[in-house]
Amino acid sequence: MSRKAAAVVMVLGLAAVLPGSAAASSLDLRIGGFFPSADTNLFDDDAELYLVGGDTLTDGRWRGIYGGVEFSAGLGDHVELGFHVDGYGRSLHTSYRDFERPSGREIQQTLKLTVVPVGVTLRLVAGGPRSSIVPYAAVGADLFYYKYEEFGEFIDFDSPSLPVFDDAFISEGVAPGFHVAAGLRIPLSRDFSLVGEGRYQFAKDDMGDDFRGNRIDLGGASATLGLHVRF
Repeated sequence: MSRKAAAVVMVLGLAAVLPGSAAASSLDLRIGGFFPSADTNLFDDDAELYLVGGDTLTDGRWRGIYGGVEFSAGLGDHVELGFHVDGYGRSLHTSYRDFERPSGREIQQTLKLTVVPVGVTLRLVAGGPRSSIVPYAAVGADLFYYKYEEFGEFIDFDSPSLPVFDDAFISEGVAPGFHVAAGLRIPLSRDFSLVGEGRYQFAKDDMGDDFRGNRIDLGGASATLGLHVRF
């Protein structure tokens, strides 16, 4: 899906949600964890170059807090269309795996990844108003706004003497993608429910700016708990 096509899908989805009647509308607030798949050369290179606390920089090191908000409108008894904004951020304090200063001090830097998915979700909801547990399944389209940064101390590998210098490198972009999800709502009252959801998002992008030639993986799994409010 191209960036233009993804944007059109989300604009149409938002247009469909906003006119919904108040009685058929709802708001979800959620927070939990994100488990990036980190399956591109950017993360492979990071794992080859850097350590975290003296240990290998594995994919699991990128796990972080994930949360967001979603406004939905009912399109029928068992169908909802939602518009959401979520967010994830993680910073890792690293050092070079195979290099140190002549004094023996580590050469240290920080790696930081921020991802903000904005998208639409089509949700199929089972059960009825009197159900004690309401399961659902969902699929949606997203635009993933991301920012990747490295700042601190670095080695100039183009120089035979391998000098160490202070600098900062950054790449920002927007990548189209999609997600699938499943969850359970547990009603607390007519208008409030607890929600548990598992989601997997898919998106990769060719990086620019200081990381041109690299490819970033924005996909991964998330697990959240939240509150569903009908109004």
